[in-house]
Amino acid sequence: MEKIYGKNNIAIGFLVMGLFMFYGFLLIYLRDFAPGKAEWADSYSIGKHFESRLAHVHGNLFAFLNILIGYLLLHFRDKLKHVKIISWLALTGLLMPLGILSEVYFGLPPVLVLVGALAMTASVIWLGFSFIRMQQIHS
Repeated sequence: MEKIYGKNNIAIGFLVMGLFMFYGFLLIYLRDFAPGKAEWADSYSIGKHFESRLAHVHGNLFAFLNILIGYLLLHFRDKLKHVKIISWLALTGLLMPLGILSEVYFGLPPVLVLVGALAMTASVIWLGFSFIRMQQIHS
């Protein structure tokens, strides 16, 4: 049975997007309904509030990128090289928003942020060059 790369990117991308959408509801609660909401709103551009918003935005962005990359890998799997590596790099990119959350809530160092950011950037650039190369090989 052949492993179909890209399928997990789509599935995990949707699941992570759903989780970060729920996280957005938490952020709305903290801003509008929680005790201390005024202090939370006042710290909009600094500290945990800012970092939390970064995690929310990047979590949804990287989830969407996984959905898109997964679809493209599935659709063009016979024409592209290094599909497995690109797929795994994109999935590894999800460590970036999770790393931001681990900084905010657990005070961990930003190692996961850097690993995830580099992995996602590499997957996007590698896929771009793969499509350029596909044009040259299969024209």
